[in-house]
Amino acid sequence: MKDLNSICVYCGSSSRVSDTYKDAAHLLGTLIGQSGRQLVYGGGRVGLMGIVADAAIAAGGPVVGIIPEHIQVLEVEHTGLTELLVVDSMHTRKRMMVDRSDAFVVLPGGLGTLDETFEILTWKQLRLHDKPVVVANIDGYWDPFEALLDHMIAQGFAQPAHRKLFSVVTRVEDVLPALSLQPEPVIKPETKWL
Repeated sequence: MKDLNSICVYCGSSSRVSDTYKDAAHLLGTLIGQSGRQLVYGGGRVGLMGIVADAAIAAGGPVVGIIPEHIQVLEVEHTGLTELLVVDSMHTRKRMMVDRSDAFVVLPGGLGTLDETFEILTWKQLRLHDKPVVVANIDGYWDPFEALLDHMIAQGFAQPAHRKLFSVVTRVEDVLPALSLQPEPVIKPETKWL
């Protein structure tokens, strides 16, 4: 597996959340920054997005934000980043985040985070990338997501091997080690539809 020099973090933009999630975002940003790796994220200054970026910057790490114009005009972009890219659409943003990253971490978040998570896992399932994905299941936040995937498998809409597209940790301290240990995907494209 290639070096993990750039880590994309998907997370929520809401500030109306438990301090447990805010603390997790702060710790993750700090650990990424201290490791010397680049953080890639959605470019916002609010919610967990802002917290993870601020913490990475404070720890000395480079931070790249990618934000669509229609969100940037609302003045929620982070202006203290190493690099801020303003793009034309959500689709462009998500594609650039994938292209600029060697690995992905999912913190708690809302619909946007869920969208990004399903997309990055679907792309991995289809062998559009082979980058590691770690879901940080802080305080059980992603338990329903795991239950939904188990339900899909039980109903025949997904394969048990799809569980190996990502790993799950419950502590932020375990995120970076889990990225390094994640096995390569085991799903063969030709058997996806069987």
